[in-house]
Amino acid sequence: MTKLEEGNPAPDFDLPTDGDGRLALADLTGKMVVLYFYPKDDTPGCTKEAIAFSALRDEFEKAGAVVIGVSPDTPAKHDKFKAKHELSVHLAADTDQATANAYRVWVEKSMYGRKYMGIERSTFLIGADGTLLKIWRKVKVAGHAEAVLDAVRAQG
Repeated sequence: MTKLEEGNPAPDFDLPTDGDGRLALADLTGKMVVLYFYPKDDTPGCTKEAIAFSALRDEFEKAGAVVIGVSPDTPAKHDKFKAKHELSVHLAADTDQATANAYRVWVEKSMYGRKYMGIERSTFLIGADGTLLKIWRKVKVAGHAEAVLDAVRAQG
């Protein structure tokens, strides 16, 4: 298994999305991809993050990047989440956590002393050639979408 670090190939993915779509890394060759993992639709931090990325979607597209949010939620839940908050980014359903595991973001978490498995909020900037350009782990939502956009523009 290739190390998950900047400069190495990004793990492949092929996931169902909102709106009965599918997105695969192989189909996005030639574009930069912002792949952001978040724990759950319609929770406060995840909603703020999705709204922030959606607000900047046109800027990401101008800079040559596609933004894809990934969580373990189903495509149907993604559809409701997008409609409720007027989100414009793609939301992919990783219901079996295979992609989260490939990107090493499916981790043991702890809340109120209870341990459970979940998504570590993380973002990966993948180059047009499929290479990992930048990795953000344990993301804090405030200002994150703007920082990712700056990194995309720096690649241009």
